[in-house]
Formats: sequence, structure tokens, C-alpha cells
Amino acid sequence: MNKSDLNLIKQKDISSYTTVQKTQLIEQLMSQFGESILRLSYTYVKDWGKAEDIVQEVFLTCFLKLDTYRGEASIKNWLYRIAVNRCHDYVRSWSFRNIIPSTMLKLMNSHDSSPELLLVQNEESLKLRNEILKLPIKYRESFILFYHEDLSIKEISHLLDTKEATIKSRLHRARRLLENSLGGESE
Repeated sequence: MNKSDLNLIKQKDISSYTTVQKTQLIEQLMSQFGESILRLSYTYVKDWGKAEDIVQEVFLTCFLKLDTYRGEASIKNWLYRIAVNRCHDYVRSWSFRNIIPSTMLKLMNSHDSSPELLLVQNEESLKLRNEILKLPIKYRESFILFYHEDLSIKEISHLLDTKEATIKSRLHRARRLLENSLGGESE
């Protein structure tokens, strides 16, 4: 199944898929969206291990509930909605509120830059990521979905079941909070 086949899912009756066809579809979805859903999940839970568990739950849910997909939104948005719901469930859970996440962000190495430049870029990138992760979740999720996942305000609104004006306000507020937290550093 290729990328164009994913676009046709809306028109096909998924309930008629065999287990093999469902498995192939899930594998295709995992290879196409797995990494983005992992990054999205991490922005909520701030723990790579838990984010990976959530991704597994998302694709298991997708496999089990594939016949309930109505095609009203893109398959990507449907998967993101499942991921956001799983993340919200986890964030509301006792263990998240009572256990401090201990996993730190891993810095990616680049062999194209000098060690000094790489260090500066990593520090700046880490500082920005940390500030984004400090945002309240309602601002963080809108910010990540808009800037990192390249979803439109309308798609985010649909995904989070929130008015578009609210999403715009949250994005504005998130930018302001980041400017304020990083602003003192750039002067």
C-alpha cells in the first residue's frame, strides 16, 4: 500500500478489510506517522519511554477500531486525535502527577558542524525545547501541532474539539510566553 492508497481510505469500506489488509495498512501508517506521533506524545508526557508506549497504544487502538473510521477527517488527524486522547489520559493519571519524569532530551549529533558550533546549537535548541515543554499543556499542544506538525488552525481546532479563535489565542499566548521566557537572553 502506498501513500496515494492512504488518501483513498476515506472512500473505501474499511470494515471489509481482511486481517492481513488491516495489518498492512497499520504498518504503512506506522512508517508514515509513527515518528511524528512519538514526538507529539513526548511533548505531553516528557518521557521517551512513556511516549513510545503511547504510540504502541495508538496503533493498537487504530487496528482494533479501524472499522469505526468514518473518513470525515484525514487518517493523520484521526491518529493524532487518538494520540492526543491517550496523552490526556496519561497526563491526568496519578503516576504522571506524582512521579517526576526523569528522562532528558537526547541531543542529536551532526558531523557537518564544528564541535563549538554544534555545542552552541545544541544548547540553544535544548533551551528552546525546555521552554516549550514548560508551557501549560493547552498552549504547548497548540504550539507543537501548528509549528512542528504543520497542521492548520482549522485542523487543530477539529483535532482538539476547540474553536478556531481559541486555537489562535493559545498560539498567540504561547508565543508571548516563549518570548518572555527567552527574551531576556537575547538582549
